[in-house]
Amino acid sequence: MYLTQKLKSYERQIVFMKWGDTSEYGRIKYVGQDFIEFEIIDRDDLDYHEIVLLNPNLILEIVIASPDLDRVLIELCSNLPTQTGTNLLNICENELSE
Repeated sequence: MYLTQKLKSYERQIVFMKWGDTSEYGRIKYVGQDFIEFEIIDRDDLDYHEIVLLNPNLILEIVIASPDLDRVLIELCSNLPTQTGTNLLNICENELSE
């Protein structure tokens, strides 16, 4: 099985990815046959500011579940604005399921 085929099932999920000499937390936005679109989470304000297009051959490591990744998800969910009639827990669960 190719990496791109496996990553297709993790589209729209937050992961830790290491490529070249860079490593970042972010969301896999799109997985194509020749590139992966990856949105990087800025650790200061926990928002998406950069989109990187990566050649799958450059990816060294992808972490799908870890205590550090869970901590980033919790920080991201705690900074979401509250909405009228919507529970913050439901928003976090939707973020985790993506």
